[in-house]
Amino acid sequence: MEKPPALAPELVSEFVRKAHSDINRVRELLAIEPRLVNACWDWGGGDFESGLGAAAHTGRREIALLLIERGARLDIFAAAMLGMLDVVKAALTAYPHAAKSLGPHGIPLLAHAKMGGEPARPVYEFIESLGQLQN
Repeated sequence: MEKPPALAPELVSEFVRKAHSDINRVRELLAIEPRLVNACWDWGGGDFESGLGAAAHTGRREIALLLIERGARLDIFAAAMLGMLDVVKAALTAYPHAAKSLGPHGIPLLAHAKMGGEPARPVYEFIESLGQLQN
């Protein structure tokens, strides 16, 4: 089966940029090209970011939920920001050193939980309780 052509870089770049803050434009871009939902932009040096990654580190809950609803691949960073304690606990129980993983732009997992505000407080407290793993 032949694959369709790669997504236009300008479209991927705009999508990821807008996923930091502009839900209306994210909706418009997904209507134009639904495959953007899992597209990643390389900011350089291997700093890859998806729309979900952008929403997660900026605390844009509504954008993150829209993207997940449309088929975005949930990761531990988005789960932390969304306050999904059961998901984060399961991942870190299975792979404790994942607590030291860095998301887009080198932003730590704990910072993603902090961006989730009150709904993510239990996740923040759980990750913070792992203390020694954060160093």
